[in-house]
Amino acid sequence: MTNIFFELHKDLPREGPGDEASTLKAFGMMEGLPSNPRILDVGCGPGMQTIDLARHTGANILAVDTHQPFLDELQRRAERAGLAEQIKVQNESMFELKFPENSFDVIWSEGAIYIMGFEAGLKKVHPLLKAGGYVAVTEISWFKPNPPEEVFQFWRKECPDMDSVEGNLLAVERAGYRVVGHFSLPDSSWWDHYFNPLKERIAMLREKYPQDPEALRVLDEQDMEMEFFRKYSDYFGYEFYVVQK
Repeated sequence: MTNIFFELHKDLPREGPGDEASTLKAFGMMEGLPSNPRILDVGCGPGMQTIDLARHTGANILAVDTHQPFLDELQRRAERAGLAEQIKVQNESMFELKFPENSFDVIWSEGAIYIMGFEAGLKKVHPLLKAGGYVAVTEISWFKPNPPEEVFQFWRKECPDMDSVEGNLLAVERAGYRVVGHFSLPDSSWWDHYFNPLKERIAMLREKYPQDPEALRVLDEQDMEMEFFRKYSDYFGYEFYVVQK
């Protein structure tokens, strides 16, 4: 599954829902930052959000991921954009993060913190933040109760710890933060740079692996996620949470 997953996601603009406007909206909620804040981007993927942050905020960013091809792509993007001095990449597991305490003004993680678990991830990065520092994360969340059974079962399998927005806000407080603000990503942030490019890749891989049951299972699950979002986006989506230590 790992190989087909990375083949499916190779060279996509983003590894999950997001868009420049949402990234900058979240950053704009942070008050009192230095003019060149130090940001740790955890699970950066190919780094579209990293580029947006560097271009618009003057930040110095350390972007970490464990998939070297993502880091290589981010390095190329940074060089093409003239941002290589602001963006450094490092192959580092989010479960390790061997950085000194109080190292960063901001910790960023779009669509990746779920790997550790929402609350566990917030607790993990808490010591790395300077006093009064911020965390900005997107997390798949239930928007309203009693979703249709088929979509509830899908997400229970794909993301067993998925919680409501209200539940995640309580987790923020348990993890030692105050809520600065939160908002839902628009539907366009799912389609423009994620689902639409993914659809093209799925069609190509179905032709490449017509007799591979494991590959087809992964592709079917991805198709199902897109169909469920099309049908049930009133019930779930990505929420952007901005919190302060």
